[in-house]
Amino acid sequence: MNKKTIIGLVLLIGFTSVLFLNFGQQVGGYMDFARAAETGSKAHVVGQWVKEQPATYDPAANVFSFYMRDELGNVRQVRYANPKPANFEDAERLVIDGYAQGDVFVAENILVKCPSKYNDARGLQTTVE
Repeated sequence: MNKKTIIGLVLLIGFTSVLFLNFGQQVGGYMDFARAAETGSKAHVVGQWVKEQPATYDPAANVFSFYMRDELGNVRQVRYANPKPANFEDAERLVIDGYAQGDVFVAENILVKCPSKYNDARGLQTTVE
């Protein structure tokens, strides 16, 4: 093999290794609040808004804060550095993407899962076979 081929292969392997290492650190997967705090990595947490707890928006700091119950029943305060997402009050479930910081979960993204208005409007039902 000539020098250019060897250098090219080394660069390709190095670039691929860095890519996989960075991708692995950024995606922690789906977990509950306790596991997210334990690992300290970025995580996706699925849960429901706790309507009994306060939900506030601070326009000066541009921070929306609310409480969420994960699928195991753990409740944590969530801080989101953006305004409240559209249809937040109508959400069946929330998927938040972020990381734990002490007793607070810092959300970088919030995905609002609303009930399907199309099935309700047409009177469609799902059948289980």
